[in-house]
Amino acid sequence: MKPLETRQIGKTGLKVTVLGLGGAALGGLYADVPAKAASDSVRRALDLGIRYIDTAPQYGYGKSEMFIGEALRGVKRDSFVISTKVGRVLEPVRGKRTRTYADDTFKNLPPFQPRFDDTRKGVLKSLDDSLKRLKLDRADIVLIHDPNERWHQYDRIIGEAYPTLAELRSQSKVKAIGCGLNHAGDAEPFIRDGEFDCFLIAGRYTLLEHSALWDVLPLCQKKGISVILGGPYNSGVLASDLSEGAKFHYLNAPYHVLAKAQRIKAVCDRYRVPLKAAALQFGLAHPAVAATIPGARTPDEVEDNVRMVQHPIPRDLWAELKHEDLIPEQAPTPK
Repeated sequence: MKPLETRQIGKTGLKVTVLGLGGAALGGLYADVPAKAASDSVRRALDLGIRYIDTAPQYGYGKSEMFIGEALRGVKRDSFVISTKVGRVLEPVRGKRTRTYADDTFKNLPPFQPRFDDTRKGVLKSLDDSLKRLKLDRADIVLIHDPNERWHQYDRIIGEAYPTLAELRSQSKVKAIGCGLNHAGDAEPFIRDGEFDCFLIAGRYTLLEHSALWDVLPLCQKKGISVILGGPYNSGVLASDLSEGAKFHYLNAPYHVLAKAQRIKAVCDRYRVPLKAAALQFGLAHPAVAATIPGARTPDEVEDNVRMVQHPIPRDLWAELKHEDLIPEQAPTPK
């Protein structure tokens, strides 16, 4: 598979490389990343031809965006595509910070506190703050982040946040809009109630988790909406040694998940294919998918992701995974 192949986002004309760079790790997901290592990782991705980078204010409470912005200094703006997210506004901490799950997943957080805000004012402020951290005049793709954490405010999200982004798109201030989701089924009401170009779905269409295959991916394909696959390693387990403590959906992987991953790896080993190669290439075979965006903390990890997408995989490997009922028979696989 060619990592620098480009695919279109929805019907927009905007194209991204099928291999992108996810920015959560750069914000200190599970382990702190020094500024230089983060910047070097972004620069190495660009040197290798990766032209799509995703980030968000939530990733390290602004650190990911700041590190990416520093790395992009002096880079020709039209040579890359960047997506960021709205729905949270970062505010300086005054007094004691209220703990959120980010305190357990991101390390060395700066003194900011996120506040959900899906109003027009909040969306515009979130985007403006992101652009300042990124040192850019525009973002190409803007996503509503984690709406599942505030379903009780769905009417505001679809009635205020979405129209604000749609207006920015109509004014050509952004090229594509969508949602960043941790559950595949969360896309369905947005598909019904809005005109979105893409959905970034994290960890729900991988070698281990296939929930997006049955409803959301076919629906997106029918509607001409692109899917971007976040977390193709399922929070790290598919890039690990599969020992106890490996992460799955941001938590320690339960025994049955590790057992299934070990069965998949055993098949990969028989064909001398790295588990990571199968993990990255599996999702890209679906026609609704535009890109996969594994994270990386170092230039070496960026290089490894490129190698994994390029690694040859025999068709018999996919056939055996289906025969062993490890991936669905209906799942498209690389040719």
